[in-house]
Amino acid sequence: MTRKYVVVTGGVLSGIGKGIISASIARVLKESGIEINALKIDPYLNVDAGTMNPNQHGEVFVTDDGYEADLDLGHYERFLGIDMKRINNMTAGQVYKAVIDKEREGRYLGGTVQMVPHVTTEIKERIKAVDGQVVMIEIGGTVGDIEGEIFLEAVRELAFEMGREHFFFIHVTYVPYLKATNEFKTKPSQQSVQLLRKIGIHPDMIAVRSESSITNTDLKKVALFGGVSQEMVFNLPDTGNVYEIPHKLFTLGIHEKIASALNISLSGKFQWDYPRSFSPLKIGIIGKYLGTDDAYKSLIESILLCGAERPEVIDSQSLEEMTDEELGYFISGYDGIIIPGGFGKRGIEGKIRAIKHAREHKVPILGICLGMQLMVIEYARNVAGLENANSTEFDPNTSYPVIDLMEAQKKILHLGGTMRLGAQKTPVFKNTRLYEIYGLDVVSERHRHRYEVNYESFKQLFALPDEKESEGKLVISAKADFVEAVELRNHPFFIGVQYHPELKSKVGNPHPLFKHFVDTLKKMR
Repeated sequence: MTRKYVVVTGGVLSGIGKGIISASIARVLKESGIEINALKIDPYLNVDAGTMNPNQHGEVFVTDDGYEADLDLGHYERFLGIDMKRINNMTAGQVYKAVIDKEREGRYLGGTVQMVPHVTTEIKERIKAVDGQVVMIEIGGTVGDIEGEIFLEAVRELAFEMGREHFFFIHVTYVPYLKATNEFKTKPSQQSVQLLRKIGIHPDMIAVRSESSITNTDLKKVALFGGVSQEMVFNLPDTGNVYEIPHKLFTLGIHEKIASALNISLSGKFQWDYPRSFSPLKIGIIGKYLGTDDAYKSLIESILLCGAERPEVIDSQSLEEMTDEELGYFISGYDGIIIPGGFGKRGIEGKIRAIKHAREHKVPILGICLGMQLMVIEYARNVAGLENANSTEFDPNTSYPVIDLMEAQKKILHLGGTMRLGAQKTPVFKNTRLYEIYGLDVVSERHRHRYEVNYESFKQLFALPDEKESEGKLVISAKADFVEAVELRNHPFFIGVQYHPELKSKVGNPHPLFKHFVDTLKKMR
């Protein structure tokens, strides 16, 4: 059977929700008995998202096989309930690098290497390498972006070569509301579709995004000037709960229209176990990336998937300027706090002060990656008496390097793709809080770090669960070749993990660490 493709493009504005819409449609198709897979195309020149600043582009999402991806891959994982791989993301950087490498190797037999056919061929081959009965392709950016033109051309060529009956094009556009005239303006959407048609791609369906519901008259305009029937144009206004969207698309019969156009049969029953209400818990993320809400996307979604209200991101640098009394009053206003991952020295002392208060005043706290490392630093300084203990990331000359660069990293001269990345089996020790949470001796968790606990040099800070001296020490609750997790006894919730549990949460199946954290906060209210 020839593979089918659903291609999603965007117009007018970036960031209007192509990723959510694509993942939602994919989930509805999956629930309809279709074997679905996804491919996110990013037109930027980075080989991957690993070196991107979260303040500019949001979080870096890491797959099991160690690929550093755009955050949209996280949408596909959470919505589809399946694990993505590096093959599920394509960037312009990967494509151009592959073409240039082949040219240097003489693979083009002396031919003049050009955008067409050489670059488009590389793109098409990568698209065809993704398996599945139906592949959902999301092309990043907006129609008209110079970076994305070659990808649109490659998809146009592929649809022509394979047959238009194997492709279904959805264009996601935006209709703004103009207060001055009290009306929605469809002209930008009309022009966006017309630009797409000039490229040679005629959309089969148009998804219209807007702040609130628009009228049928406006949808008729979009349909008329977009060259599609009105039944193939639908409106998706803003919603407070993005997990409602698959159900909304199902009620609109989007899956049936796609299946009819692609000549594929549907089966199965639509079941979508998403959070419908949220407990009014106040959770603070002590962060440093405040440039975009997407910087802690998977972390925020993991809390929401546990049925708790959206956590608040707190500027860790602001905590450095508070007095002890002010900080204590501030932190006490939260039911629990999370210290997330990150890089760089800015705001670190604010995070450490928050950890100290949480430890001393029994505030539930979860440390992730850098967060766990700072838990160790705080304990070393304020409990073990190792004054000015630090990570060599922040103070290369510290007398007490309780956190140090991994040995394998010390000879690496560049940053891209060089960390400990991807899934690794992690033994969990019995008689620990972490073991109670997992109920498993070994778990698989994803990593993204280059600094680790300097266990061999500072064993006095730690205790194994069954050691008599474990009271008052940092108990190691998981350890492979390095310390994976620590916790404190006689504390309602004080757990730090080196890995990133937020990357494993799925709709209907949030990571147990977050579920237990949220349940603890509910019980303490």
